[in-house]
Parts: sequence; structure tokens; C-alpha cells
Amino acid sequence: MRTLSVLLLAVAPLATAAAQPIAFPVSPGSRTSGSPAADTLRPFGLLRDQAFQQQKWFELRMERTLPMLMRREGVDMWVVPMREYNEDPLFKAITSPTTFAARRRTIYVFFDRGAQGVERIALGGTSQGNVFKAVRSMKAVPQPAAGSRGNDRQAELWGDEQWNILKQVIEERKPNKIAINTSRNFAFADGLSSGEKEGMLQALGAPWTSKIVNAEALAVDLIAARQPEEEAAFRELNRVAWEIITEAFSNRVITPGVTKTDDVVWWMRQRLADLGLSTWFQPSVEIQRAFGSPELVGVNPTILKGDVLHCDFGVTALGLNTDTQHMGYVLKDGETDVPAGLKKALANSNRLQDLTVEELKPGRTGNDVLKAVLTRMRSEKIDGTEYSHPIGLHGHGAGALIGLWDYQDGVPGRGDHTIIPGMWYSIELQATTPVPEWNNQQVRSAQEEDVIIDASGKVRWAFGRQSKFHLVK
Repeated sequence: MRTLSVLLLAVAPLATAAAQPIAFPVSPGSRTSGSPAADTLRPFGLLRDQAFQQQKWFELRMERTLPMLMRREGVDMWVVPMREYNEDPLFKAITSPTTFAARRRTIYVFFDRGAQGVERIALGGTSQGNVFKAVRSMKAVPQPAAGSRGNDRQAELWGDEQWNILKQVIEERKPNKIAINTSRNFAFADGLSSGEKEGMLQALGAPWTSKIVNAEALAVDLIAARQPEEEAAFRELNRVAWEIITEAFSNRVITPGVTKTDDVVWWMRQRLADLGLSTWFQPSVEIQRAFGSPELVGVNPTILKGDVLHCDFGVTALGLNTDTQHMGYVLKDGETDVPAGLKKALANSNRLQDLTVEELKPGRTGNDVLKAVLTRMRSEKIDGTEYSHPIGLHGHGAGALIGLWDYQDGVPGRGDHTIIPGMWYSIELQATTPVPEWNNQQVRSAQEEDVIIDASGKVRWAFGRQSKFHLVK
């Protein structure tokens, strides 16, 4: 099977074994598909194979992570209502890969039975591959007569009996705390819409609504938590991202003086589509150019010799996302390597990556990590900015933020969350360095690489980190 181009860049010592050509697995089903050419478009196998793998990860999340988090938060019942096309952000974390939307009203209920485990009930939904017990009421509450207010409660519940079923479930189990998803800090934990909350409170009544508590940390960490079994796929996703960037920032795609930045952007998008993959944001390609060059940098500039290139690129597959920023350089006539000043700029951002990985520890808040990194950065006289974020089921994922580009003194709320073992981060940052060869013009080296925090709390690069510029000759 044809592979993508061999990696051209050096990687960090932790990932030296990764610098090999990709040998993508071929799904057994694709061998008999009758279209050999299609095999090259399936780096992660058939959709059916991918869904099977995602389902296993989902089941492990429900069996391993959910009970641990509910007990950590002291919650014995968690209620997650939603309606079709107004799904809770938690939806991706608690449903099968073959479920694309809620059905009418679906209420997911989790109840901790102690030694018997966490009971999972889907009111109005499906079993998600036998992960939930599916319960649906077929009874409709009669609509009030035209022109009549009728019974207020009857009007509130008209057309959907699921709230009454929820009340029955609660009354049978008698929970001490009922967690719901409302938050002023995290969108991921604020999925209970105002209409759903109103309907639920009215249906349950005062005795049970008095037991309702906020489930902010519970929702955020269930989305953030990754299983060890997902790590190999995440590594491969990052590997594909590297391969595409390596080819994009080469003479196979760029002809200096001819190719524009948008040409490279759309080549990257098309390459993803040709591989049967997608992305969670439009890629970007930017250039920095020495002052006094014959052409100023504007919108969609033509790439010239001597330009510094930068890209921001993400790959989406298997329900997971990557986020990568790399630097490139277009050699001038007579040059065989990158000017030393530009190498220093990349070395400074590499050093800032090192500091971030060293300070990234479970049990610390994002703001703790940010403060420690920036203190060390300044002591080493690096001019930089730190804005790393979790990644996984979402590109800008659930969990503690480690700065934002415009919040370098800490991020209130979202930066106060605690980092947990078994989650992933995009180490995103920039270092700005004067370059002697450019008359000490400041050059911004912006890099982003994904890391895995494993179950033991150890941090490692998901695939590697860029330590040399991509070169366009």
C-alpha cells in the first residue's frame, strides 16, 4: 500500500523511533472492496472498523472513568437531559459513535449503586450498544382544550412524558445528590438548557430539586479523560498531521514566487479529504518577511525566497482531534541552511516547550502551571507567550487552560481547574527573538505539539516535536 512521504524533520529524543515512514493498517474489508485505489484513502481503516474501536473506548470510559469521577465528587446521581439538535456538550462522551443526535428528548441518568457499579439509564434514547438501559414512555399527556389554560402542570408536560419517568426513576432510587450540568466557567459543563432545566424542576418538585447540585468538575473531567487504549491512535493522528505539514512545506507543494499561502492551505484541506479525514478548523499559513523586501506581506501573499513560514493545522478522525503548529523557511539563492538567528528563534520556542512539559503535572491547576512556566521563561530571558489547552474529543478540549494569548496573568475559572492523569494537551506557545541576519527584526516562532499525560501522570509527546525548520529550496 502506498504510504505518505518519509518524515524530513528531526524529532525529540522521546520520539526518535517515530521518524519512520507510515505503514497504515489496511482494513480486511477494504481488500475485497473492489477498489484497490481506495485503500490509500483509509489510513485508519473502514468507517465500520473505526466505529468498533470508538465503541470500545466509550465502553471503557463508562466502566472505568465514570464511577471514579462520580465518587470523587460525592455524587450518587447525575441527570443529563437534552433535545435533538440541542445536545449537551457531554453528548460526545456518553454516546456511541453511531449516534449523531439526541432523539426528541433524551435524558441520560447515572446512579451509583456502590458495589454493583453505576447504573446507566437512557430515558427516551437508545441503549448505545447495550451501555444503557433504554426506557421510553409512549404515553402522551393530553393537550389542553383550545382557549383553555387547562391544568398548568398538564400544559407544561404536554407531548412528552419523559419528565414523569425521570421522577419515577428518582423516587425509586432516592439519591442524596442529583448533579446537573450548569456552569459559569466551562461551556462543557453548561449543557442544561434553560428550557430543559425549567421542565425538569417543575416535574420533580421541591423535595427532589432541593438535592440538585452543580456537576462542573464531573462533566469537564469525563470529557477530558482519555483511555490508555486511545493513545496509539492519537499518536498516529499526530503522525499524519506531521506528514501532511512536511509535504506542504516542501517543493512538492511550494514554488517560490508562484505559490500563494491560500494555495498551501487548500492543498492541506484537500489532502485530508483525499485521505478520508477531516479537520475541526480551517488551516492557516502565514509568513514573516525581512523589512525592506521587494513585496510587503498582505492578504494571501505570494511565498518568496527568504520567507519564514508558519502553519496551524488539525486532523480529525476516530472522534479525536490534533492541533499542530510548525515553522518553515524558504531558502534564498546560495543558502543551504536556515540562518543562525532563525535557528535561535526556534530554539527559544523549543525551550519554552520544555518548560511547559516539565511543569505540566496532575494535581496542579492550569494557572499554577502558567505562573511556573512564565517565571522560568523570564529568568531565562525568553520573550514568549503561553496558551496551552486540553485536546481530545474536542480541539479546544475540556480541562484546565494554561493561559490564553491575551490572559498571561491567569485565566479566571477555566485556569483554576485541576489537571488530571490520563488527559491530553496541546502545548501551544510562541517565543519572539531578534534575528541579526534580519537587522535584529523580531521573529515570532509559534509552535504547537500534542502531549499525552498517561495514567501515572508522566508526560510525553504524542508523536514528537519540531526541532528543525521545514525547508523549501
